[in-house]
Amino acid sequence: MPSNLAPDIAPAPAVVIPRNIKQIVLSAFVILVALAILVSIFGNERFGWRVIGAYLFSTIILSGIANTLLLTLICMIAGTLLGAVIALMKLSASPPLQWIATVYTWIFRGVPLLVLLLFFFNLAALFPQLELGMPGSPPLITLNANEIISPFTAAFLALSLHESAYMAEIIRSGIVAVAKGQSEAAHALGMKPLKVTQRIIFPQAMRLIVPPTANQVITMLKSTSLVSVLALSDLLYSAQIVYSQNYQVIPLLAVATIWYLVLVSILTWIQSRVERVFNRGYGEKRRSHKKVSQRPSNESKNQPAINEEEANA
Repeated sequence: MPSNLAPDIAPAPAVVIPRNIKQIVLSAFVILVALAILVSIFGNERFGWRVIGAYLFSTIILSGIANTLLLTLICMIAGTLLGAVIALMKLSASPPLQWIATVYTWIFRGVPLLVLLLFFFNLAALFPQLELGMPGSPPLITLNANEIISPFTAAFLALSLHESAYMAEIIRSGIVAVAKGQSEAAHALGMKPLKVTQRIIFPQAMRLIVPPTANQVITMLKSTSLVSVLALSDLLYSAQIVYSQNYQVIPLLAVATIWYLVLVSILTWIQSRVERVFNRGYGEKRRSHKKVSQRPSNESKNQPAINEEEANA
């Protein structure tokens, strides 16, 4: 008898769609947009690439870079040292010191940096002469403010004081993050408060202080461009001097932009290296802690099965 059953038909192979198809499409779209932007930039003759190449390593631009790096270095050192003092004042047990540090950070964090630059540059209008001496007695030293407050001095004061307020909060938060048991154990061993701070607190707090401090260095480098309003020959003002003479505004601004990107990239690389040094040993501790914490959970999973076998026996 002929069979009425239909022959078995092999199922069609399933179409496997990659799970990350959205990521592939999005990545391709981003790459295409980036290529279109690069082509529109490098293919645009209005950027004046020949002018950029001619002034990229010119003497006036390199001199502006030197002034920018000098301001960044000395202002960060002064701001960090003063910020450490303000942070210790905030953490002290003396209410007057805490009040002074709080008011200081409130003022210099609240006033914009550009306003501080203009204020210190015009400080001679408020204090034509700077006198040093004891109150109620003749001044020991009298200085002419117009001679002292130069564009460089005003930039140094504004940038350093502004940075110190931020560094005070960074250092304070790093110190507070250290466990109190560390200092209590050091005091129990008879260590003096200054040695406890130097040998116990600061070494552990540095791991938390270094990353935001490195970000502040990069911010300081870019903030030095504001001193161009004081006619101080930094990188930006040097570019402005050149394009005020040859009217090549866009190419000279591109030169300044390229150098800022190069300097920030170098500082970012240094930041990653420094963070790796201060984080040395902490990664291994976290991984070993995870391995130890996973062992009891694996043992606890096998424990109920053993109990059931014992109960059945």
